[in-house]
Amino acid sequence: MIEQIREEARQRFSEVGFPTTHDEDWRFTSVAPIARTTYAPAVPVRGVQQACPAGVEICKLSEAPRELIEAHLARYAGYLTNPFVALNTANFEDGLFVRIAKGAVVEEPIELAIQSSANGHPTASHPRNLIVAGANSHATIVETYAGNGGAYFTNPVTEIVVGDHAVIDHYKLQTEGARAFHVATLQIQLGRDTNFRSHSLSFGGALVRNDINAVLSEGSECTLNGLYLVAGEQHIDNHTSIDHAKPNAASHELYKGILEGHSSAVFNGKILVRKDAQKTDAKQTNKNLVLSEDAVINTKPELQILANDVRCTHGATIGQLDPEGIFYLQSRGIGRAEARNLLIFAFARDIVDRIKVEPLRQQLEQILLEKLHGTRT
Repeated sequence: MIEQIREEARQRFSEVGFPTTHDEDWRFTSVAPIARTTYAPAVPVRGVQQACPAGVEICKLSEAPRELIEAHLARYAGYLTNPFVALNTANFEDGLFVRIAKGAVVEEPIELAIQSSANGHPTASHPRNLIVAGANSHATIVETYAGNGGAYFTNPVTEIVVGDHAVIDHYKLQTEGARAFHVATLQIQLGRDTNFRSHSLSFGGALVRNDINAVLSEGSECTLNGLYLVAGEQHIDNHTSIDHAKPNAASHELYKGILEGHSSAVFNGKILVRKDAQKTDAKQTNKNLVLSEDAVINTKPELQILANDVRCTHGATIGQLDPEGIFYLQSRGIGRAEARNLLIFAFARDIVDRIKVEPLRQQLEQILLEKLHGTRT
């Protein structure tokens, strides 16, 4: 079964190839630097940062129960519609399988760390993760992606299947090397009355694309939060899609971006409310702080509503630092550079405060402080 899916994905990628800026979903993100580079295959260093707690099974995909692999692997992430998912599906060597038992309450975060390396020449890796959370389970999952300063391409796909009444928090921290390409897909399939929260934190890489897609069931609640900080010549593209497939579901989305230098960023958030998804409650917000005249943000919130008994809102803002706020802080004896950084940190604080994993929140605060001290005053 897996080999058949691999072959279908391989055939699909050979038909469509890499997307171009003529494709609507890639209009503001050119992947030409990825397409024109010749890569040697590389297997990323994967690790689980802790021993398996009770109620959790972690193993290679090749060692996972066959019935679960056949039921879930490549069933949700669209390798026929997304070229990079097709590329991953055709090429992943192995991956990580995480199963959270029915009714398990896992207190400590399950941390999946992926480290990439150029090894003196461009390399490409296609990490694959499948996470299956049983009904009534509670767990926190942390994915981290990092690497050295060389040129490499990381193309991960993570599929998360959440059973009925489960509560799952998911964090992704991306701090790839300065010359890295990172194109990632997170596909979320929610059961009835579930509560799922995603936190996407992007800081590294030269060219980054994050696709996050969630399909909601009846009574489920989905929260997508994101923070991206781009500087220099960096480009980060966040594409989110929330599919309200069933009635009585709620979604909340807040993405914030900070742009400096000659950087660029994209936010494209789509909410689809299907015909029978009555009583949907959906809210989407994207806010951007542009610190340089040369930085560019393209933001596009979307609503597609096919039901009539819904409550849906969306909005986007683009702004600069408030000169009066800087002046006020300076009048209190705070230097201009410090005043500026305080206001930037305050902008990001809304996302930072939502991070419930204390070591991750501290790491995020440290990254922000280091990034801010490196920006111009």
